[in-house]
Amino acid sequence: MMEIEEFLNADNILLSFAASSKKQILEALSIHISKSVNIDHYEILAALHDRERLGSTGVGGGVAIPHARLSGLTSITGLYAHLQKPIPFESIDDKQVDLIFMLLMPEEAGAENLKALAKISRILRQETIRTKLRDTDNKQTVFKLFS
Repeated sequence: MMEIEEFLNADNILLSFAASSKKQILEALSIHISKSVNIDHYEILAALHDRERLGSTGVGGGVAIPHARLSGLTSITGLYAHLQKPIPFESIDDKQVDLIFMLLMPEEAGAENLKALAKISRILRQETIRTKLRDTDNKQTVFKLFS
């Protein structure tokens, strides 16, 4: 079973993050995560936009899981952000989003990519966990909730 620590570190947990639009949040998070993966944030942003064009990654319940495959990436890297205020995200349930988990995945790692995506999705589908994530301002608590 894939563990959250394999692709999320404390530097990529952003609490009380401010953003006013989907475009703005994807850009801000791309800039932030680019430091971890050493890939230009424009390349990350372009890959995320390409994925969003296939359909919104707003999965409902105030959650979005933007993700993209990138060449040159050697391991799956995640970033979690809790927004100060929910933003429109074209979610499947039309609800605004305040919990975002971004996943960047190597182009070639098929099964591992799906496992990481499924794990995050499974955790964030649980209303009790979403509520606890919204109520915490502690990175260790975030790790525990995702573990």
